[in-house]
Amino acid sequence: MAKNKKMGSAEDIKVLHSMGYAQELDRKMSGFSNFAISFSIICILAGGINSIAQATSGVGGGAIGIGWIIGCLVSGLFALGMAQISSSYPTAGGLYHWGSILGNRFVGWLTAWFNLIGLVAVLGSVDVGLWYFFSGAFGEKLGLTDNFLGMFGQVTLLGADANVLNLVVFVLGALIIQGIINHIGIRLTSFLTDISGYIIFATAAFLTVMCLVYAQGYDISRLWTFANNSGDAGGGVWPETSNMWLLFGVGLLLPIYTITGYDASAHTSEETHDASTSVPNGILRSVLWSSIAGYVMLVAFLLFIPSMDDAAKQGWGVFFWAINTMPAWASFLIYLGITLAQFLCGLAAMTSTSRMVFAFSRDGGLPLSNVWRKVSTSFRVPANAIWLVVLLAAILTSYASIYSVVVAVCVIFVFISYAIPVIAGYFAIGTSKWNKMGPWNMGKANYKIVAALVFVAMLLVFFLGVQAPNELALSISIGVFIITAIVWFLIENKRFKGPPIGAAISKRMAAIKQAESKFKN
Repeated sequence: MAKNKKMGSAEDIKVLHSMGYAQELDRKMSGFSNFAISFSIICILAGGINSIAQATSGVGGGAIGIGWIIGCLVSGLFALGMAQISSSYPTAGGLYHWGSILGNRFVGWLTAWFNLIGLVAVLGSVDVGLWYFFSGAFGEKLGLTDNFLGMFGQVTLLGADANVLNLVVFVLGALIIQGIINHIGIRLTSFLTDISGYIIFATAAFLTVMCLVYAQGYDISRLWTFANNSGDAGGGVWPETSNMWLLFGVGLLLPIYTITGYDASAHTSEETHDASTSVPNGILRSVLWSSIAGYVMLVAFLLFIPSMDDAAKQGWGVFFWAINTMPAWASFLIYLGITLAQFLCGLAAMTSTSRMVFAFSRDGGLPLSNVWRKVSTSFRVPANAIWLVVLLAAILTSYASIYSVVVAVCVIFVFISYAIPVIAGYFAIGTSKWNKMGPWNMGKANYKIVAALVFVAMLLVFFLGVQAPNELALSISIGVFIITAIVWFLIENKRFKGPPIGAAISKRMAAIKQAESKFKN
């Protein structure tokens, strides 16, 4: 077994060298750990719980019974396309590298730019959601809902009156702790994300059982029943509208936002054994199991709700309103498990984002790239990149602390960054840019079908993400598009060379040997 593992590592390094990169990061993650880090970021106990009001206060039960399936299929399309490419190009910051090879240096730069924004928003939304959940579950007992500095105003979500300063301080504290754990090394991080997978499964299973045990009855028709809960009927989660199709559509943000972040498997490619097969399997298995487990859990919660009309009126507080009717011991265990899972979800998100920053900086894609690309010789992690991510997530949280807006920004930019290399692959597959598929292979024709559907899905996701009340997401998106154009045409178009391709790879071999000599195997 040890011999096979050693040979696998040698093959992984050979593939990495063939793409012009040194093995600087510590390759200690197993295939399960690669799956677990994506499963931890998807975390059905984060988006699936914190965003549940988008369904119950939208069109009701049908948003879960039918909408969850549709939303997961949309996310699954992106995962299929990414899995195919990751098998051929298993590098850290995979999407950026894919876009560059399958498109050109501008496509790669654009992918990285949007992916970075999306991943920072993922991390921010997870930790903002953690604050709202923690304060809603334990805030009253701990005195966290007091408005001790009224000048900062108040926000209301998930039933908790949370002072904005409280939110920012709490999120900053979570980010710092997650940064320290990431800095210590991939062994500790992967150990905790492995545990996170078990916590998610165990807590989701316990929540499911408790909901079924304490349900007053099982009204299965709720799964396909639709009602217009916009406006006051839904606690103001969605503005009042008579357009049921739009209301159903925006409810898809629940599953689409929840089933995201699986690019973490690609971002940790250089720390994973047998990456060409482990990474695509990690992407797809994390999406599949999260979709199934999330559906079972949410259906059980849907059946547990005493009254759908009353549930809709609770708005963002629907989860606490329902779970607090359970015995105190049961609700406490549920809240504790969800809180731990959400914190570890943020930990995994930081790992993924920092590896993307490292990979992009390795090719000079960010200002001060030489700083962000440095790898700690003690811990073999991109330490500077980790703390840059902490700073960026803190800034985003301070500017857009409204959970639904951060979610919308996350969804928009993450899925655009997912789509760009997949669409580029549509035109590149079978050409000199992509003439060899990896060991995980769905076939050229099937890939082209998936890529075409991804383009349509990307347009849908953007449209849904900027609908009211998330107009700020549209303003942020337009601002990012304008800044992106300015930065590229005035600065990066002249400076950025992209990843090594062709002859540039062979020229890097001496530098690769020198870089690897700093680390003990």
